[in-house]
Amino acid sequence: MKRTLSALCRNEPGVLAMMARECGKYDANILSLAAGETENPQVSRIVLCVDGDDEAIDKVGRYLESLDAVIQLDDLSRKDFVDRELVMIKVAMEPAQTSQLMQVFEVFRANVVGMGQTTVTVELSGDQERVDGLIKMLVPYGIKSMCRSGMIALKRGDE
Repeated sequence: MKRTLSALCRNEPGVLAMMARECGKYDANILSLAAGETENPQVSRIVLCVDGDDEAIDKVGRYLESLDAVIQLDDLSRKDFVDRELVMIKVAMEPAQTSQLMQVFEVFRANVVGMGQTTVTVELSGDQERVDGLIKMLVPYGIKSMCRSGMIALKRGDE
């Protein structure tokens, strides 16, 4: 089962490594991981999207909550949340297909951020389904290179 964990942590060396190591101990596969400072530079938010059985992910969660560096841990899979991911994709661009390719970008509201003689690079921010949809549409054109940021997420509402 896929679940999303969000941790507010003290911004200290080694916290991310401890979290990743613990996932491996319990056979919870990290599908995506994003970390960055919050509005307080001494606190970081780490969002882990993990896959594994519920018992393994529950054990990982209990361990993470026990760490001194972890201020708060939320299992967002059990709450309503907003998630986003950034992807940059470099696609082959042949003159005969340029207008079709630009239509795909327009439909997904992807922004062109670079052009070469034979390639075009676009960026897209959205939920995983939207990112996956763009990738699926671009595969036939020839994806030359791609980088995904990993999911970031926050609970909806006033919590």
